[in-house]
Order: sequence, then C-alpha cells, then structure tokens
Amino acid sequence: MVNNSNEFTRRILFFPAIRPCESVSFSGLLSSLIELGHSISGFKSKPFFSNRKNATNSIHLIETLLVFLEEIQNGGSKFETSSIDLCVSELHFIFQKIHFLLEDCTRDDARLWMLMKSEKVSTHFRALMRAVAVALDVLPPSGSEMDPEVKELAEFVRKQASKSQFEVDEDDRRAMRSVLRIVDEFEGGIAPESKDLKRVLTNLGIRSWKESNSEIKFLEGELGHEFGGSEERGVEFVSSLVAFLIYCRCTLFLNVETESVRSSVLQQSGGGFTIGGLNLDDFRCPISLEIMIDPVTISTGQTYDRCSILKWFKSGNRRCPKTGERVVSVDLVQNLALKKLIQQHCLENGIPFEESRARRVAATAGGGSVVVEQAMMLIAAFLVGKMVAGEDEEKTKAAFECRLLTKSNVFNRFCLVEADGIPSLLNLISSRNQGLQQENAMAALMNLSKHPKGKGTIVENGGLDLIVGVLNRGVKEARQHAAGALFYLSSIEDNRRIIGRTPGAIPGLMELIRDGSLRAKKNSLAAILGLLLYPENHWRILGGGIVLLLVNLLRTSETEDFATDSLAILASLAENLDGALAIISTGILPLTIKILSNSDSRTVKEYGVSLLLSLCIKDVGNVVPLLAKDTSLMATLYTLLTGGSSSSGTKAGSLIRILQNFDDKCFMASTRSDEYYVRVW
Repeated sequence: MVNNSNEFTRRILFFPAIRPCESVSFSGLLSSLIELGHSISGFKSKPFFSNRKNATNSIHLIETLLVFLEEIQNGGSKFETSSIDLCVSELHFIFQKIHFLLEDCTRDDARLWMLMKSEKVSTHFRALMRAVAVALDVLPPSGSEMDPEVKELAEFVRKQASKSQFEVDEDDRRAMRSVLRIVDEFEGGIAPESKDLKRVLTNLGIRSWKESNSEIKFLEGELGHEFGGSEERGVEFVSSLVAFLIYCRCTLFLNVETESVRSSVLQQSGGGFTIGGLNLDDFRCPISLEIMIDPVTISTGQTYDRCSILKWFKSGNRRCPKTGERVVSVDLVQNLALKKLIQQHCLENGIPFEESRARRVAATAGGGSVVVEQAMMLIAAFLVGKMVAGEDEEKTKAAFECRLLTKSNVFNRFCLVEADGIPSLLNLISSRNQGLQQENAMAALMNLSKHPKGKGTIVENGGLDLIVGVLNRGVKEARQHAAGALFYLSSIEDNRRIIGRTPGAIPGLMELIRDGSLRAKKNSLAAILGLLLYPENHWRILGGGIVLLLVNLLRTSETEDFATDSLAILASLAENLDGALAIISTGILPLTIKILSNSDSRTVKEYGVSLLLSLCIKDVGNVVPLLAKDTSLMATLYTLLTGGSSSSGTKAGSLIRILQNFDDKCFMASTRSDEYYVRVW
C-alpha cells in the first residue's frame, strides 16, 4: 500500500512507489491491489480545481479495471498464472503512483502550483495510463475460465489507456494565462485589477486569508527545493507565484477576523510547541557545524544540512561523513521533525534562523527577480496606505501583514522602510488601540530594526521613546517585541548611549527579566548585553540591581540559554571593579562552578570561565583561594583546555595558571615556614 507517514513528507509530483516483494503471495498482492484501486476510486468525491478531466478519466478506467481484478480474486487459484502474476505486480506499482498523483491534485495547499504545472501533470497521467495498458498486454489472449464480458472490460481499459490523449484542459490553459499576465503586470510595476485576482482565486477555490497563506507556505517550501537544483529559472518562477499570492493575501482578504489573524501568528511562531533535552549543538550540521536550515537524513541514519551533504556527494565521496559507512544510496529524506525543532528553538531564543535562510534566497528575495521586487514595492505601498488612512480593522490587518513580511526576508524590510512604513507603525504603537494592533505594529518594528536603514529611521522619527513606552506600559506580547527592538537597535554605538540615557529603558528591561515571559526574558537579557558594550551603561545597569536578578535567574531557571546570557552579562560586568565586587558579594562562586561542571554547552562553559577569570584578575573577595580549594574546578578547566573552543581553551589556560601560581606560592610559604621552625628547634 501507500506509505502515509507524516514523519517525512513526500515532495509534490514525486512518486516513491515500491515494487512488491517476490515473497508476497499472489492472493495477498491481489487483495492489496484491489484495496489500492478502491482508494483511488475514493478520489472521485474530492474536489479537483485543475486537471479535473484527466483525473476523472483515470479514476473511471481504474474503476472499470477493478471489476476485472475482483473477478480474478473470486476465481481463486485457477487464475494464478505467471502472466497474471506479472500483470498484478506491475499494476500494483503503477497504482501507487496514480494514488500519489491524485493526492497531489487534491491537495488543499497546492492548488496554484498544480494549475501552473498542468502540462507536467497531464504528462504524468498519460505516462501512467500507458503503463497500465502495457501491464495489461501480458494477459493471456484467451481462456475459457474467465467471463468473456469481464475480459472485454480489461481489453476496453487497455485500449482506452493506450489511446487517450490526456491533454491539458482548455479552462486550465486560460487560468494559467491569466496568472502569467498578472505576473507580467508586476514586472512592469503595474498593480493588477482586483477582479482579475479574484477570478483566478475563485477558480482555484481560494476564498480566505488562511487558504491563500497555506498556498504561500507550500510554495516557500517548494522554493527551498528549487535552490537545490541547477536551473535559476525554476527559482524565479516559484518566487513569482509566491509574490502573486502574497499580493492577493494582502489586498483581497481585508476582513479577516481578529482571532483568525492572531491564531495565524501563533501558528507561525510555533505556539505550544515545546523542546526538551536539546541544545544548540544538536541542531548543527556535522559537516558545516552551522545550524541546519534544511536537515535531511541519508541511508546511514545520520542527518546533515541538505546543501552540505549534496556538496559532499558531488565531490565524489560515498561514505557517511560522521560514521564512515559506505552510503548505499544518495537519496535524501527531509527530516521535518528536526526542522520544526530547529525553527522553534531559533524563534524562542532569538537565533536568526530566517536570516540564514534569507541569505540563501537572496536571489528571489529581491536580488534577481524583477517580478518579486516590483510586487513587493506595490504591496508595501498598499499596506502603508492602509495604516495611514484605513479604518481600525484595516490598520490592524496591515500591521499584521507587515509583521509577517518583515519576518520573512531582508528585501521585504527594505521595501517597507523605503515606503515610509516605519512612521506609520510608530503611530500605531502609540495609538489608543493597545491590543492586537499594538502587538503587530511592535513586532513589525522589531523586525525592521534589524535593517541598517530601519535602525536610523526609527531613531530619527522619535521611535526610541515610543518603544520604551511600549516596553513599560504596552500589552504583554508587545513588551517582549519592544525588548527585542532595543536589542537590535543597540548594535549601533550611538544608540546604546541614547537608550541608556532614555528614562525607563533599563528599568523596563529589568522588570521583564524579573517577571516577563520566557521570550521576554530572553530578549531583555540580549538587550542588556548589547547596552553593556557602551561603558557608561555599566553603572546604570549595575545600579538597577542586575546582579541579584541574574543570580536568582541562574538559581531558579533550568533553561540553558538563560544560563548563557546571564553568565555573559556577569562576565562583562566583572571586567570593572565595582561590578566584580557586586558579583562576589552574592556568593555566586559555588553556583558558577556547579554550572560549569554540569552543563554540556560550550557557550555556557566559556562565559562561566570568563566570569571566574575576570574575578580572579580583579583579585576581589579572596576569589583565588576559594577557587583553589574546589578540586572539581580543575578537571573542568582541563577538559575545556583540550576539548573546548580556542577562546574557551585560552581562558581556561589562563585561569589554570593563576590557580597553579597560587598553589605554588602556598607551597613555598609552607616550606619556608617548616624550615624556619626546624632551625630554631
């Protein structure tokens, strides 16, 4: 039968059929074939928004053939001949492919793609039905055991399958021409008529924001596959369809209910999806050592990033890079479960997963497709117009679209910055509507604060004061996005100074670290770390009580990422004497040593060693004698010296030398004391 497992997703219009094993009994194989035929027959009750005629004809022929197959089944062993056995085996293989093809034709999220691939789809139908005809050719030409009418049915199917043309339906051709005409209008910078867009979507049964967004998500996944190919034209074609659908989603579906919009955001953010027992190292490709964007599993069971393992195979290597086993097949299976974990981990911890992906799709995200560039410019102008002059519901919807688009890639951010989207978004976060509208606008501003020009535009338009206002008084979700925006804005030195001097900025971040959500804490910790790069902010942050806050966080939190950020901040503060004194007064040394011993994260260990090294260098509170007494610390330091990164190894080596020098001095002092007393005695 057909494998319907969702663990790995079959790529559309690829048919991984499995030939029946020779050990399978004839009766078992025939029963499976008939069951598969009935499953194919079940597709006639499903909607076909394109390729309807070819699908209907194929289903009808399979249903006719089922009568013949059931007659063989009723006849028992008297029909079990080598030719019929071969026919049934071949039909089983073909039926699997037909089933896959019909699944693709009835997918809810790939209607536009299947329409635009109608030529290829009709070719598949034609080839598969010709294969059915060839399989039936091996049947014995005559035989008294079978009902003549049933044999005529088999012959009828054979002739129809071999003679039918399975051409593209004329309605589908007209619909394809309409889409291509609209794409051409985008290329010329012309906004298409709404009625033309509605006509295309109505024919495809796309009637809501949710349905159009599902189509976009599917095509974005297909775009990732196209990057693995050699034809640039395929990438541009898919990206132009994405642009078409995004334009439709933004301009046609304006009356989306608030709850539906919110649910969509939460779904894309991986809401409710939890991770346990994993850290960043689990998500790195064993070849590139970078976070995997498209994890795939090879025949040895090991997982790699698609682009890395493809380069490995193309260079002539046929052994698994990790295990050294010979690879029996170079087929790659997408590991969607791991991909979801990586995406969720990156979203929850502020790791720029989408940024990495955006670098790979730069050609379609504006750097090589005129269609995408012009369509995005038109979309940005439309959304800014709605935020300026629309009704409240339209403003909320426009801010939501800005949020999604700016999350996607760099070029979308560029277009919204150039379209003067930032002043409009700043107006929305300071308006009286402090619900979903403020949340969406603040999330969009956070994304735009990643853009170089966006940073400057936000500051020039008085955005810092407004963002700090949201940080302290905004709705819960908007506050965490405000903290994220301050983190990105603090990447510019002058902004660090301004943020540090802005009343309420540092106290607001402290409050989120104390009482905010997990993501709010993460964003606030990152922002504090960025602000510490400006020396003047040290005393402000220190005076706000950050040390006790971080020590409590280290004691109570089991999240390793909080340990990383907290130790990084403490290590930075310890570089100054007042910071070192404040840290040592909390009695943090045993806790730091425990974290170093128990953590598997290289980053946590590196920041932990940095903190201890800074405290030793400042020579405050008898740190060196206290550390020298802890025998477990030295083992951890030697592990880092031999197996850590170059940076952590260097710091571990420095700390080891400090502790060894202290031990040597103690030993020498003890020896001299012993000698003195011996001489007197």
